Amino acid sequence: MVAPSLKLQDLIEEIRGAKTQAQEREVIQKECAHIRASFRDGDPVHRHRQLAKLLYVHMLGYPAHFGQMECLKLIASSRFTDKRVGYLGAMLLLDERHDAHLLITNSIKNDLSQGIQPVQGLALCTLSTMGSAEMCRDLAPEVEKLLLQPSPYVRKKAILTAVHMIRKVPELSSVFLPPCVHLLHERHHGILLGTITLITELCERSPAALRHFRKVVPQLVQILRTLVTTGYSTEHSISGVSDPFLQVQILRLLRILGRNHEESSETMNDLLAQVGAGRRALVATNTDTSRNAGNAVLFETVLTIMDIRSAAGLRVLAVNILGRFLLNSDRNIRYVALTSLLRLVQSDHSAVQRHRPTVVDCLQETDASLSRRALELSLALVNSSNVRAMMQELQAFLESCPPDLRADCASGILLAAERFAPTKRWHIDTILHVLTTAGTHVRDDAVANLTQLIGGAQELHAYSVRRLYNALAEDISQQPLVQVAAWCIGEYGDLLLEGNCEEIEPLQVDEEEVLALLEKVLQSHMSLPATRGYALTALMKLSTRLQGDNNRIRQVVSIYRSCLDVELQQRAVEYDTLFRKYDHMRAAILEKMPLVERDGPQADEEAKESKAAAQLSEAAPAPTEPQASQLLDLLDLLDGASGDAQHPPPLDPSPGGALVYLLDLPCAPPPPAPIPDLKVFEREGVQLNLSFIRPPENPALLLITATATNSSEGDVTDFICQAAVPKSLQLQMQAPSGNTVPARGGLPITQLFRILNPNKAPVRLKLRLTYNHFHQSVQEIFEVNNLPVESWQ
Repeated sequence: MVAPSLKLQDLIEEIRGAKTQAQEREVIQKECAHIRASFRDGDPVHRHRQLAKLLYVHMLGYPAHFGQMECLKLIASSRFTDKRVGYLGAMLLLDERHDAHLLITNSIKNDLSQGIQPVQGLALCTLSTMGSAEMCRDLAPEVEKLLLQPSPYVRKKAILTAVHMIRKVPELSSVFLPPCVHLLHERHHGILLGTITLITELCERSPAALRHFRKVVPQLVQILRTLVTTGYSTEHSISGVSDPFLQVQILRLLRILGRNHEESSETMNDLLAQVGAGRRALVATNTDTSRNAGNAVLFETVLTIMDIRSAAGLRVLAVNILGRFLLNSDRNIRYVALTSLLRLVQSDHSAVQRHRPTVVDCLQETDASLSRRALELSLALVNSSNVRAMMQELQAFLESCPPDLRADCASGILLAAERFAPTKRWHIDTILHVLTTAGTHVRDDAVANLTQLIGGAQELHAYSVRRLYNALAEDISQQPLVQVAAWCIGEYGDLLLEGNCEEIEPLQVDEEEVLALLEKVLQSHMSLPATRGYALTALMKLSTRLQGDNNRIRQVVSIYRSCLDVELQQRAVEYDTLFRKYDHMRAAILEKMPLVERDGPQADEEAKESKAAAQLSEAAPAPTEPQASQLLDLLDLLDGASGDAQHPPPLDPSPGGALVYLLDLPCAPPPPAPIPDLKVFEREGVQLNLSFIRPPENPALLLITATATNSSEGDVTDFICQAAVPKSLQLQMQAPSGNTVPARGGLPITQLFRILNPNKAPVRLKLRLTYNHFHQSVQEIFEVNNLPVESWQ
């Protein structure tokens, strides 16, 4: 005997009473079978009950698509009980992906024109929920008529439906422009809130609507002033704030209307000052985190001040409001304040600086998102006047910060130190502290930057090598620190043994201790292959710096001739060969490294200063060049790298000058004209430039160096550059120098492309760039067809 169909309440109780998922499925399958049978029988009396049960089954996640046509039948019914369930079913079971949703267009149109308010409300709710672009175009005239109906109930729903229509079909903006002007005179808060929302959508999607509604800015200002000055109202007040939802929506609309428009901004400046000053006093005494109405209005006021062309005093007021937010006990409010201050720090740096102590205190937040925002803002507040104090705070935070923040904190400290370092010694001490505290979390270019910095500070060589030796003796686990220390000991080991540094405590170090420490690095299981390479090279360089016997160093080098690491094995073999066959050249080959030009903000400033000095010295008579300078000119001439090398040097009676002139005749063909560089990509501070070289000995070969730079405030990570050429060309891509481009003009990434073009065809490149910037993934594919003619002809 077939079980009878259940009522909706009984079905809910039986499903909830199922002890297993299998029992639940069994109950639902049986009831769905009854529902299907009832639909087939065409029972008009109980159809809405069966559909109501089916909608509950759909809410549980089970298939209910077979009820879509029943929704259409119930909507077409004349009974309100049928229409109510039918429209609810249409909102749940139908969407734009099903063609059946178009069949209810006529039913909605008829219900909108009937004049029965409950039925009109159901039709408008359904249209605003699942109305497609076609339905919106067909029913826009009916909705426009309902916007001016006397019933507030129908008008509110018609306004919300118009908002949905504008989002679906922006070209319908002209239809709803005239009614909005009349609706602004409404005193009903619900209708006014919907009208402001509709005007906001129109202004965001239509420039014509934006120009049109800028004329009503005084009216919007008056509405908001009335809300601010109105006393307590039981119907609309929340936590003592008169209708904060309407105030927030009006402020958002004013922000859109005043953006890049001087006249509208001036109109709302006085009101914003009144709202900000009045609400700030309220929030100062309102410490209950459950009362956020005043904070919401105040924050929207701040956002509006930030976006429009506001006065300087208003912007200071906005920053002070955000500073008060930092003292709030609610973490969400503090996060919002930190994020907003981070946006303002570039344009209102001095105003944000006043709240620096509070921002620094936020570094100790237990919430990771708050401490990350506080770290970003603290790094942005660093300048030349407060760099010492801020670095102390940031270094203290680096010692105790969570592991996921150490990389960002270490990178930020290194960049700030490079940009605002007061002295080279302070710069070196700061980097050493970072390497000692969080060496495993620093960027790839930290080792190269520090070695360049130490190499360029000749007066600090003894100080640096002793500091690094002490740090290395205490801890060999921080690999970047070990690499820098090994390099420095190899370069300036003789200064380490002299012990004549007056800036630190005297330390007596003998040769055996230095060699033993480097051997410990080589043998440590924590040392990376690159670190062992630094240590092996340092030992080799010490063979020319130390006065004792080199047998110990030769033994260590010979051991690594059979190392499994190919790079380390190759170094050991070359060094061993240098000992055995070319010992007379060892001292010259292993002499101290020359100074290397540094990239970055300080290097740019130094380059400008040197350029200015060169311009001043042009008017002075040039002194006679010594013999060494002429030999350098000879090397430049043979390399063909100098633009002045094509002119033979003047005769010199000295033997060196005669030798230069003699060798210049057969060995210096005129170098080819330089090929101009080409900028092929630029986005948000990220640039990609191409430079070209065609070797004279192989004109068919084109060497392209792709250089990626970053002048923005955020690092570029996971940078990958891929290239393709036509089939007539052969492309060979070498490995890039890295995958991270630091912010603010840090060390760029370079990559070499070798293109063989035997037919001298025009060179075309197709490049694909992928990288992460400001926590977003970026991918760009573009063609480069405008390479200089000199690169292929």
